[in-house]
Amino acid sequence: MPSTENSGSVGLAVFAFQNFRLFQGARFCMVLALEMQSVAVGWQIYEITHRALDLGYVGLAQFLPGILLFLISGHVVDRFDRRAILVFCYCGYVLCSTLLLVVTLRGVKSIGLIYCILALIGVVRSFNGPVSRAILPQLVPEHHFPSAVAWTSSVYQAATILGPAVGGITYAAFHGPAAVYAASAAAASVATLATMQIKTTPKTRNREPVNVNSMLAGFRYIWQEKLILGAISLDLFAVLLGGAVALLPVYAREILRIGPWGLGLLRSAPALGAATMALILAYRPMRRNAGRTMLWCVAGFGLFTVLFGISHSLVLSLIALVFVGATDMVSVIVRATLIQVHTPDEMRGRVNAVDMIFIGASNEFGQFESGLTAHWFGTVPAVVLGGIGTLVVTALWAWRFPELRKADRLTDSRPGPIGRGPGRARAG
Repeated sequence: MPSTENSGSVGLAVFAFQNFRLFQGARFCMVLALEMQSVAVGWQIYEITHRALDLGYVGLAQFLPGILLFLISGHVVDRFDRRAILVFCYCGYVLCSTLLLVVTLRGVKSIGLIYCILALIGVVRSFNGPVSRAILPQLVPEHHFPSAVAWTSSVYQAATILGPAVGGITYAAFHGPAAVYAASAAAASVATLATMQIKTTPKTRNREPVNVNSMLAGFRYIWQEKLILGAISLDLFAVLLGGAVALLPVYAREILRIGPWGLGLLRSAPALGAATMALILAYRPMRRNAGRTMLWCVAGFGLFTVLFGISHSLVLSLIALVFVGATDMVSVIVRATLIQVHTPDEMRGRVNAVDMIFIGASNEFGQFESGLTAHWFGTVPAVVLGGIGTLVVTALWAWRFPELRKADRLTDSRPGPIGRGPGRARAG
């Protein structure tokens, strides 16, 4: 860990930039809206069908559009004004929340329409994910970027803490999801207005022709950079196997019996741990042993997932979920810093689009995997087996990717990742 001298001023320096403040305010409102909405959608669907598998389809509906569109979305982000794309995406989220509100007010009981709207959210997310990450280096100087990544994660997690709690309480207070969807649409509208105030100076980028070769450049870059490949694939398989978020409605209703307000608490707990860890790393960023730290934290993620799976106590479940979020945040920051700092600006859209597929596979497709295994084996065995699988994956990756195990510094002025030896050739 670095010296704490002037750590406060260093940690807050990125907020001197107005564009960064506007971006974070908009991002907070948008994540708040989506997290509120996700609680309402999960409880609404489970209340209609009482099937864990249908909760898995929630993730699948949002994941599939990203698979189909990621090559296009990455190229769009690299070719056009990123602020304009972000505004367009936020308008799309407003539309989706409004559609969910209309469907609910009309008393439609078919979950098919809800899945269609979730698929539309997946389309918007396929563009929003890459552009939200690719625009960040245009908002702060490069030497502030590791701190900016940590603060971005902190703001995200703060909204992820508040959103589910507010969503669950609102759902219970108004006896249904309509008020939640209305609040989500309002918060998303505020985010859109704030993003319109951002002023960026786009960097000059080479306009590569749109063809299969240029679209696959992000894949080639990640494949050549084994350290980045190891980091994002470890996160993929760990969260894919160990993610229990999709099954939280089942735990809230059937196992812990705490209702929608309790579901909000369960959804907020991992974000509380993640936000705490992100704040720690914003003020005291990792300087040494980054790879080893990441591996140990991913193993901790699996261990605390197992603990949550077997718990029948609300307090113990919340504690386990807090540590699930805290350990997961370490890998999030390591991966995000590697990709953003060491990827050329003209390729950030495509590389981030590929990374968003990994993230989507671990999160949304992971929800489907959790719902499917719960349908086959039961809820508790599915969560416990997933946590054990994460521990196995961590051990395999520590052996298969020695570059990750031996990685030392997260940032380095040299072009090679984490400064281990000479810079490698960049793809694309």
